[in-house]
Amino acid sequence: MILRRPHQSGYLRDFLNLIIEQIGDRMSEKIARNWLLSQNKFQDDCLKEKRKLGRTHTISIASGKGGVGKTSIAIKMSKILSDRGYKVLLVDCDYNLSNTSIKLGIPLNNNFAKLVHQEISFEDCLYKQGHFHLLPGCSGNMDIFSGNIQLEKFLIDLLLEKEDHYDFIFLDCPAGLSKDILTLNAYSDYRFVILNPDKSSLTDAYSLMKILKNNFGIRENHILLNMVSSFTQYKRIVQVLSDTTKNFLDLKLHVLGWVFRETKDTDNFDGLLNDKCSGIHKNLSKILTKFTESNIEEGRFKEEYLRP
Repeated sequence: MILRRPHQSGYLRDFLNLIIEQIGDRMSEKIARNWLLSQNKFQDDCLKEKRKLGRTHTISIASGKGGVGKTSIAIKMSKILSDRGYKVLLVDCDYNLSNTSIKLGIPLNNNFAKLVHQEISFEDCLYKQGHFHLLPGCSGNMDIFSGNIQLEKFLIDLLLEKEDHYDFIFLDCPAGLSKDILTLNAYSDYRFVILNPDKSSLTDAYSLMKILKNNFGIRENHILLNMVSSFTQYKRIVQVLSDTTKNFLDLKLHVLGWVFRETKDTDNFDGLLNDKCSGIHKNLSKILTKFTESNIEEGRFKEEYLRP
């Protein structure tokens, strides 16, 4: 079973457990580790960049089925939060088909493969726009798979090394149920499962949450419905999916909200995402406001569904 955070050495783990016992059970192992680092005068360089939040929150953007608008929503959410002053890193986890670069209109490159093989630095791989940073994937480069490298392990180790520089890290995970996708979702603090009214999207999202629960012990997920045609349709899907996951999987779903279908054309959808006057932008902005207020700044989940 893969843990949501890699093991520390035995000595450090015992020390962290002692601190947690003394300070209180509300201090997680990760918070205790960060507290230790903050007390070490030799770690000052890690803490120089001022961030709005006290810790990093990692969010995977996932779906069982492709074509549900996941990458577009991942980009938009990252941009909205960065515009609010949060330091945000978006990682394209489709290592060899970097759609984030295409949607952002930036040149494709194979720097991620060079990073994996330690030919260039993390900073050299980033695309930066204010508080928004992107770690793009490659585009049809087979070198990334050469050697005996587990890409999901490489990425998790990299995130653990760099996370103190960011308030939010978004992982734009490919669709499907491959081992590396499941591992990244299990690693994340939150999972935003994007789905649309298509039956295959609903069944694939259910399968994703089922495997995460059975194999990794993940019992909570957030869902966001995209391309919804009416509020009645939205309520019906939420009710069916919530009842099914609760009765058959004993899972808790946190409903983020919905995005209405304003266009059937993908390019127009991306254009509406960039339009701050569009309903899509306003809905996602409202969803993120409620999410950060309810989960991040107060440090807790709300029991009731979140509705725009």
